[in-house]
Amino acid sequence: MDKIVINGGKKLKGEVKVSGSKNSALPILFATLLTDEPCAIENVPSLADVNTTLAFLNFIGKRTVKSGSKVKILASGKYKHIAPYDLVRRMRASVLVMGPLLARLNKVDVSLPGGCAIGARPIDIHLEAFKKMGVKIKVEGGYVKTAAGKGLKGNKIEFRFPSVGATENILLAAALAKGKTEIVNAAREPEIVDLADMLNKMGAKISGAGSKTIVIEGVEKLRGVKHSVIPDRIEAATYLIAAAITKGKILLKNVCPEHLKAVIDKLKKCGMEIKETGKTVSAKWVNDLKPRNISTEVYPGFPTDVQAQWMALMCLLKGKSCVKENVFENRFLHVAELQRFGADLTIDGKFVNIKGVEQLSGAPVMVSDLRAGAALVLAGLAAKGRSTVSRIYHLDRGYELLERKLKKIGADIKIVRNGIK
Repeated sequence: MDKIVINGGKKLKGEVKVSGSKNSALPILFATLLTDEPCAIENVPSLADVNTTLAFLNFIGKRTVKSGSKVKILASGKYKHIAPYDLVRRMRASVLVMGPLLARLNKVDVSLPGGCAIGARPIDIHLEAFKKMGVKIKVEGGYVKTAAGKGLKGNKIEFRFPSVGATENILLAAALAKGKTEIVNAAREPEIVDLADMLNKMGAKISGAGSKTIVIEGVEKLRGVKHSVIPDRIEAATYLIAAAITKGKILLKNVCPEHLKAVIDKLKKCGMEIKETGKTVSAKWVNDLKPRNISTEVYPGFPTDVQAQWMALMCLLKGKSCVKENVFENRFLHVAELQRFGADLTIDGKFVNIKGVEQLSGAPVMVSDLRAGAALVLAGLAAKGRSTVSRIYHLDRGYELLERKLKKIGADIKIVRNGIK
């Protein structure tokens, strides 16, 4: 089994270039299904989820060529309308194929994605919205089978929860639908804005992205596009916390500081010295930090994808703190692994109560999901002694060149893949 080995206790110091956003790149790549013209997408991270998405596009009927952080996407034949289990099971974001294929083919059969380590994460919000657009849906043989008759029709769609995935799927579908679609209680994440910006470059008519209400005027055709993916705010937040937990100093390049406001504000309240200049953010530990409570919320609140990393930091700060998870159920699987380092944590429903300890000790731990894995790496970087982090394929899904970037700023870290260093 592949693993990361860390000898902790090193203060991290240096520069890190933040990669393109995984959560933005995936819907943007699926959006290329809305046109037969060539598309060029830049600042695309090299990640397992991106590779799965490209394999998906190739299966559906595109031809993709990736060179470094650039991806060219060309039409290569007639589109398939089936998204098979073998592809969908690898990545939940595969359900984003529904919007563009319903828009282009008026039908799509998608394997049910199933649950995951951080909860069931059902797609019922997506399906309810598609029904409002005239889509007939049935579940049969483990597939969601959908048909839009003579085409999608715009409508007013009000989400009961501002789901990022559902907002993206309806944006993709509505771009080519007949008439106007209005999404009420839409997700406001920067990744939504990035997708809308790309679609507008392709000729879509979308307004309000980044607010609670998005309006889409359907058009008949979209053209090819050249677009650069926004920086990954979750990766950036992880490295800011890495500076704090190792008492180090890190300069992040290629970031959007405004996307990190909730995390930066909390780190400042802990006592970190943080400076924002253009597309860079520097984080410096200057004195003992004070613990701070967090409560995860949809954007612009504190991101659930940084909850585990924040918890790792709180484990080492003198005093008590509390983490409340409001977005996903069952997102505390990392607690038991952090306890293996010697952390003092207690789960109480949606809350984790934390008593800071003076020192964590290196330990063998196992990753349950992507962001939990990042938290365990952070704990290992700060712990005294050697730590082994197993099941790192989760990390390969969302952190580009993690080992190389950490090693460059002073971490004693190496990847052992199937016993080979």
